[in-house]
Amino acid sequence: MYHYKESGLDDIFLVNGYHIHKTPYGEGVAIENTPGLHKAIGRGLIALPRPLNGAELRFLRLEMEITQRNLAALVGTTEQSLRLWERKRGKALPGSADRLVRAIYSEYIGSDGSVRRMLDRLAELDRVKVERMSFQQTRQGWKLRKTSEARAD
Repeated sequence: MYHYKESGLDDIFLVNGYHIHKTPYGEGVAIENTPGLHKAIGRGLIALPRPLNGAELRFLRLEMEITQRNLAALVGTTEQSLRLWERKRGKALPGSADRLVRAIYSEYIGSDGSVRRMLDRLAELDRVKVERMSFQQTRQGWKLRKTSEARAD
């Protein structure tokens, strides 16, 4: 078996699907269908019956090609917190962040995009002014009436 350290994870071993060959600089390894392997690793990680750790978070984030800043916004934390989680490779993620990262990755590898759109929308809430909501009673019942006033929160 080949210990696939290049994944950035400590416990990934390949049974087959790789070839070791000689190069002028020593042994080299060629892995078949690396993108497919990485998706399989990601699926395996999100299926684990234990919290993800920092190294696994980093692997999934890099697979999704998302920045620390953007992923932090999606999971509702700061970029500094996310960076710290990744740095503490063996430490478990907080529960809500763990579940959101799993949902985001699951969405990334082949869903309809609804979870990601919802999380993007929620992340945007921190960056927009909140409009005052006014309601008015009509013959058809209460209706939302848009106003141009914004309140500072």
